[in-house]
Amino acid sequence: MSGVILVLSGPNLDQLGRRDPALYGTATLDEHVARLSAAARSRGYTLRHVQSNFEGELIEAVRDATDCAALIVNAGALTHTSWALADALATFPGPRVEVHLSNPAAREPFRHVTTLAGVVEGSIAGFGALSYDLALEAVGRLLGDGPGAAGS
Repeated sequence: MSGVILVLSGPNLDQLGRRDPALYGTATLDEHVARLSAAARSRGYTLRHVQSNFEGELIEAVRDATDCAALIVNAGALTHTSWALADALATFPGPRVEVHLSNPAAREPFRHVTTLAGVVEGSIAGFGALSYDLALEAVGRLLGDGPGAAGS
């Protein structure tokens, strides 16, 4: 299987490596994306990454993803507030996997709510950098790549 996987990174994720490393780790967003890009290439995929601190730019990125096979989205705090991003994700025809480095369910009560849960195939959270690897694995299987894939 081949294709483009869009990774969306929401507000403040450009601060990874500096922002609360005890919670989010010391890797920067660029390091996460480079590692994920290499893993995607090894599966025959191309990774496209969009990071924005602005909700509208993320919505436009979803709308412009007409050549993408799947989406991996870490919407940051927009996870808990953005019905508009949820609506945009709902229009995307391919697999959508939500990812978080930390575990929102183990954090402040406002983080227990997700506006995205109803429009993604699944959520992976709390495993640090491994969360991205697991999201890529899930997307690959949903696209029919590898053992346990949908349709195999």
